[in-house]
Amino acid sequence: MTEPLAAPVPQVDRGAPRLLSSPSEYAPDGVYIDLSAHFGQHVHVKCEGLNLAGSVKVKAAAEMVDAAERTGLLKPGGKVIESSSGSLGVALAMIAAHRGYEFICVTDNRCNDRNLRLMKAYGAHVVVIDTSDPVTGLLGARLQHVRNVCADDPDVLWINQYANENNWLSHYKSTGPAIAAAYPDADMVFIGAGTTGTLTGCARYLKKVGHPARIIAVDSVGSVTFGGPAGARHIPGLGTGKRPEIVDESVIDEVIMVPEIDTVRMCRKLAARGYLFGGSTGTVLAGMAGRIADERVGTKVVAISPDLGERYLDSIYDDEWVRGHFDVSETGAL
Repeated sequence: MTEPLAAPVPQVDRGAPRLLSSPSEYAPDGVYIDLSAHFGQHVHVKCEGLNLAGSVKVKAAAEMVDAAERTGLLKPGGKVIESSSGSLGVALAMIAAHRGYEFICVTDNRCNDRNLRLMKAYGAHVVVIDTSDPVTGLLGARLQHVRNVCADDPDVLWINQYANENNWLSHYKSTGPAIAAAYPDADMVFIGAGTTGTLTGCARYLKKVGHPARIIAVDSVGSVTFGGPAGARHIPGLGTGKRPEIVDESVIDEVIMVPEIDTVRMCRKLAARGYLFGGSTGTVLAGMAGRIADERVGTKVVAISPDLGERYLDSIYDDEWVRGHFDVSETGAL
């Protein structure tokens, strides 16, 4: 009888385990995916969705709540409200559940079902706005609902990610320094623009330390952040219906506007190669791909990926949803 081959003994890392006392503590800053072979340039994508909230928003959420606690605006057992299209709402719901706060998320009918269910699982009260303000759209209607709640209950704290300085400060303290340390000679850094917290924080840090990279903001067509006309947007994440108070165009070198159908194409293209990214990431990479196509060979590019794709299975990755929202007859999106 033949003796079975002995399996090699695996090498075990015997370092001390990393213990977390809060779900928001785990936000790894050193994970990048090398997509150079897919884009014809030296492209590394910084993965910000590898945390317990599933997106880059956990950094801003934690910083804004921490600051509210430090300044006494938020006390034990307090109430928090925020307007969110999904990812920040999930991060705040997670943090509020852990710290014992009541959380109200005011979203709209573009928020995907998985984000809604996640927030409710954490115990958040979710208000879905489905009627647009005739002037300010769905976002304006959401913000008006927030103001109404705060007027009725002065004990409710509005985090206000669009104007909260701690939104961008979270990335000035973490994401920007991480990129500068890992890629001191990067030629371009591509960053998506939503509330512009990630964009403003990273850009301000990189410019402050004299980093050589061009800072390129990527936004969705239909967003008004950089002065473009408001338009219908179906994919939550990047873009906004109001100019965020925290945006700082003085530290941005270029702005690229991406049609949402290109977001769908990019997400599906990369999924076919084993990378399931979210809508915000697809937008950033679609903008990046067009911009670097004619750059010199060897250009070093860093792009920030805010999210992963599981929460978009019922939208971007669903054929019926795509056909219902976009004209795919000539685009080849499917």
